[in-house]
Amino acid sequence: MARRKLVVALSGGIGGAKLALGLSRILSADELMVVANTGDDFEHLGLSISPDLDTVMYTLAGLDNPQTGWGLRDETWNFMESLAALGGETWFQLGDRDLATHIERTQRLRQGVPLSRITADFCARLGVPWRIVPMSDDTVRTRLRTDQGWLDFQDYFVRRRCEPAVHAIAFEGAASARAQPEFLSALRDPALRAVIICPSNPLISIEPILALAGLREALARCAAPVVAVSPLIGGRAVKGPTAKMMTELGLDSTAAAVAQRYRGLIDAYVVERSDASACTGLDIDVVPARTLMTTLAEREQLARAVLAAADALAEPVA
Repeated sequence: MARRKLVVALSGGIGGAKLALGLSRILSADELMVVANTGDDFEHLGLSISPDLDTVMYTLAGLDNPQTGWGLRDETWNFMESLAALGGETWFQLGDRDLATHIERTQRLRQGVPLSRITADFCARLGVPWRIVPMSDDTVRTRLRTDQGWLDFQDYFVRRRCEPAVHAIAFEGAASARAQPEFLSALRDPALRAVIICPSNPLISIEPILALAGLREALARCAAPVVAVSPLIGGRAVKGPTAKMMTELGLDSTAAAVAQRYRGLIDAYVVERSDASACTGLDIDVVPARTLMTTLAEREQLARAVLAAADALAEPVA
């Protein structure tokens, strides 16, 4: 019997990148594809910024800042200091080294090079052998209806520090955007080993991916088990506004409520051990594990638990 090989991981930024790193520790370059959310992308100071994509790329390159979870380690901030002195916008921090990524990406996009091709080249130059692809080469933008009106995602998330209450979320352009071709091709592969939904915010990191035209149907039809990891532990997010946003949208901020967002798509759900008993009755396999990833060993341990859950459900390839 042939062995199932490729694992596709759907990821947002910091939380997703942690599990992606764990997966990269146990999977070879041809066994892992990380699909990053680009709904958070935006233009700032004339530059095309892809926060989640860069966080995954820097993490797998071993260049990420372990204190912040975003940006580059050993960064300097001369550009931001000079910008502030000139009265420029400083609410979104761009480090000196990180700035090079955005400038080069912007230049290539203006030349008509697709985002996926730019990302592949950046990864090759940074020594990242695993495939990292944007969810789409088309433009999708996450917007939020708040008590301060409609806001672009980064305006809400960074400039206003998630303070406005959220009443609705829209993914502009998603209905007509095409999923990145390599991503779609992987979902159609009968030898696909697993699809992993990383512990990223389901509302603003995973659902922009799921909102792409035909993507939910492609996931439902794929031959591999789909396994999600809860981003909540005891009703709280390790980092970010997941629990706050769920409450404001009238949802329970629980691991079980996150699973309900993925109803009909996932075959197994990995949760923190203390949350497992509250996830009964979901009609899917619930797998208790340690989902808090504070060390590299814990990232790898969770990756192994997730793959074991997928392999337990997989049918052998003839």
